[in-house]
Amino acid sequence: MEHDEIYLIDLWRVLRREWRWFVAVLVVVLGLAIFFAQAAHSRWEAVAWIRPGQLGPAPAGEDPRVEPFQRVIERMQTVEFQEGVLHDLGISPRSREGHLYRGSFDLSPSPYAGLLKLTLRGYSPQQARRFVQATFDHLQRLHEGLMAEPLGLAQARLRQAQAQLRDATAERDRLRDAVAPAHSTAAPNRQDLLLASMVLSSSNQEVRGLQQVVGELEARLTASYSYETQMAWPVYVPDHAVYPNRLLIWGAGLVLGLGLGLVAAVARNAYRRRAAGVWGAAPSTPALRAYAQGERSSCERSPAPR
Repeated sequence: MEHDEIYLIDLWRVLRREWRWFVAVLVVVLGLAIFFAQAAHSRWEAVAWIRPGQLGPAPAGEDPRVEPFQRVIERMQTVEFQEGVLHDLGISPRSREGHLYRGSFDLSPSPYAGLLKLTLRGYSPQQARRFVQATFDHLQRLHEGLMAEPLGLAQARLRQAQAQLRDATAERDRLRDAVAPAHSTAAPNRQDLLLASMVLSSSNQEVRGLQQVVGELEARLTASYSYETQMAWPVYVPDHAVYPNRLLIWGAGLVLGLGLGLVAAVARNAYRRRAAGVWGAAPSTPALRAYAQGERSSCERSPAPR
């Protein structure tokens, strides 16, 4: 039976023989991990929930928002938008803060809730909060520009409808006042009364139609249906840094150090065996020891050459 597997006892013997290399590599790797965990710049994370503005209610099949969700996401992920935010902050896009801003920029849409989750990181809680606030302000200004024209048209239409309603109401009241004396006379002219009643009925229908238009426009411009881009809640910044995770780095350094230390010990043992020669090294498995002893015995029994 051949024993060509590597046993745990073999690794243990290698570690006992080359423990200095194992410990040295473990200490170096663990020291580097501890140094990195302590020297790495801490990073804080800020989160904001943004609700894009809308002007509604819109006709069926149309999105009442000033921009559809997907277009808002694509706009905010463009280099032009992000560099515009950095310009507002007075930060160069090539600076360390600029790279952190663009590298940590993350958007998570929630279409059913009508919200966008914005996540950014900074080298301090205040910087992370400023990044989020500046991004929101930049988006809000863009949406104000997009919303200005349709909002102005809706407000102008409302003022026009209100003026028409006032005129129609005044005309209806005048017709009522004109028809009332005709009804009170002893012998009213039936033809004049019929004509006046038709005109008054038409005026009433016009007033009701204008009242409906004014009501719809006023409802459309209320805060429930029409609002500018805003934050659903204040910016949230946790009270602890999200990076670096020192416990995770220390644990990874320990595991990596153990693995590299074992590899270094095995490599050193193999190099020593090769340097010492095949006969000088003690075989690690029973099969190899028996094979080595048999080779030595055959060499001892063979006569020396003359």
